Amino acid sequence: MLNIKNIKDNKDYLKEYFKLCSIEWGESYKRDDFEDVVDKKVSDVLNGINDNIILVLGLFDNDNFIGFISLFKYDGNYDYTPWYATMYVKSEYRGKHYSKILNDALLEECSSLGYDKIYLKSELINYYEKFGAKYIKNLNDKEKLYYMDIKR
Repeated sequence: MLNIKNIKDNKDYLKEYFKLCSIEWGESYKRDDFEDVVDKKVSDVLNGINDNIILVLGLFDNDNFIGFISLFKYDGNYDYTPWYATMYVKSEYRGKHYSKILNDALLEECSSLGYDKIYLKSELINYYEKFGAKYIKNLNDKEKLYYMDIKR
């Protein structure tokens, strides 16, 4: 049975979240001190040192961690808030529309938190539009800025 839960306060799931983020979008997994870097990130979130993360929603099939989506206060040097920050589904679970489940859960949480819109940036072409993202502008040669209206 599929379920969604906020994993921001769960040490083990946060650790897996940061590992997957590093492998998918970063380079820190190639470092000799990768585990220490991940443990520091987890500790910073759990101890309130990193207050950028508003929430991290994990998608589970029973106890199997399938993927996640997160909401950040800010992303880089842009004056927009909040940010639709990461969405990830493990490769063995892709093609089953789990990203839509994660997206819908994030939008529902944003509504309950009182947000009217959220922002995201992406290099993907015609991907987030299927979830309702609207183009704002190009940020650079690759990335585009979008927003999503939050329905209440």
